[in-house]
Amino acid sequence: MAVTLTSSRFTTPLGSMLGVATEEAVVLLEFEERRDLARELEDLARDAAIVDGTNAPLERLKRELDGYFAGELAEFKTPLELRGTPFQMRAWQELLKIPAGATITYLQLAQAVGNPNSFRAVAQANGANRLAVVVPCHRVVNTNGGLGGYAGGLERKRWLLEHERTVFGGRVEGRLF
Repeated sequence: MAVTLTSSRFTTPLGSMLGVATEEAVVLLEFEERRDLARELEDLARDAAIVDGTNAPLERLKRELDGYFAGELAEFKTPLELRGTPFQMRAWQELLKIPAGATITYLQLAQAVGNPNSFRAVAQANGANRLAVVVPCHRVVNTNGGLGGYAGGLERKRWLLEHERTVFGGRVEGRLF
């Protein structure tokens, strides 16, 4: 186990988040109350030691999170290392294209990854996203405008969408919540 990952905690208006990064890129950003966080950390620890501290990607992420929550930053530029199946990677790349303040539906996301019948699979890919807020799975809603799911909790999803709509503008598909 030659690789070391560094972890840092971040205080946000929505609660504490845990970030984990290599020396080059962030691999995880989750709300600390996320039910699957322990399993995600175990998965990462199979290939690397995780130590508390900070590094350049985590420092940049902290600055960008502060800017995002202050309404000053709409798009994250911190280097990311996405880890998942090829299908998940396609779904997450599509999520990165959704601008702050906008939403799309699970069906639109399925169409964007090339399979309009895969809306359940893209919902599962959203749930497997390990980079909350930065890879904006919270911007995907049900076709009827309902919130759908969110691993960080529906109140956080509602807050994030309202925050983005208020400070960044943008379009929202159908009714929201």
